Amino acid sequence: MRRHPTSGPAPHSTSRALQTSQAFQRFARGLRLVLLIALAGLFLIPFYLLIRNGLAAEADITGTEWTFFPDSLHWENLRELFDDSSVPMAHALWNSAVIAVLTTAGTLLLASLAGYGLARIEYPYANHVFYAFLVTLMIPSAVTFVPSFVLVSALGWISTLRGLIIPTLFSALAVFLFRQYFLGFPRELEDAARVDGLGYWRTFWRIVVPNTRPVFAAVGAIVFIGSWNSFLWPLVIGQDRDAWTAQVALATFTTAQTVNLHELFIAAAVSILPLLVVFLVLQRHIVAGAERSGIDD
Repeated sequence: MRRHPTSGPAPHSTSRALQTSQAFQRFARGLRLVLLIALAGLFLIPFYLLIRNGLAAEADITGTEWTFFPDSLHWENLRELFDDSSVPMAHALWNSAVIAVLTTAGTLLLASLAGYGLARIEYPYANHVFYAFLVTLMIPSAVTFVPSFVLVSALGWISTLRGLIIPTLFSALAVFLFRQYFLGFPRELEDAARVDGLGYWRTFWRIVVPNTRPVFAAVGAIVFIGSWNSFLWPLVIGQDRDAWTAQVALATFTTAQTVNLHELFIAAAVSILPLLVVFLVLQRHIVAGAERSGIDD
C-alpha cells in the first residue's frame, strides 16, 4: 500500500514566521525602551530646573534668553541659603525631620495595632468598626481642620511639637492597608505561637511584625512623605520661627515684597533630598508591600 506524505507547513515558511515574530518582539522592546526613556526625561525635568535655577544668578533665571546651564555655577548660593538670617532653613529642616520621623513611628504603631485587631481579633460589630474607619477616608480634611485647630489651641499646643505631631498620628488609610495585609498573613504561624503560649500581644510583636516588613516599609514611606510635604497644618500651628518646617520656610522666599528665586530653588532642591533617599532605600519594599496589600478579603 502506497503511503502519502503527511501535509504540514513547509520549513521555509515556519522559519520566516519565526523571524517575523522575533523581529516584532525586538521592535516592541525597542519601542518600550524609547517610551520609558521619554517618560523618564519628562519626570526629571523638574529636578533639572531645581538644580539649574538653584545654581544660577537671579539674572540667569529671569533673563529672556534660556541656556541649558549658566556659564558659571554659583555654588555660593548653597552657603547663602544657610547663612540667610531671615529664614532659619537649617532649623526648619531639622524640625521637618523630627516631625516626619515621630509621625511615621507613631502612625505605624497605632495603625498596625488597629489593623491587626480588625483582621484577627473577633468581637461584636468588628465589621461596623472597620466601616467607620473607611467612612473617615471620605471626610474632607477641611471639615476637621478648624475643630482640630480649636482643640490644639485650647490645649496650649500652638508652636509646639505636640501640636504639630499628635493630631496627625491617626491615619485611616494606614489602618486599612495594614488590615488588608494581615488578612493574608499565614494563620499557621500565629497558631504555632499560641500553642507555645503566646497571646495576641506577644504573637504580634514576635511573629507578625518581623514577617511583615514590606507593608511597614510601604506605609512608612507614604506617611513620611506626606508628613514632610505637609504645609497648611504646620503653617497654622507653627506660628513661631522656631517651629517652622521646611515647607513653611520655603514659602517665605516668595512674599508680597520680595521674590528670592535662586534661594527658593536651591532650598527646594535641598528639601527633597531626604524624600529621594527614603524612596531609593525603600522602593523594593514599597512595591512588595503595595502588591500584597490588596483590597480583597
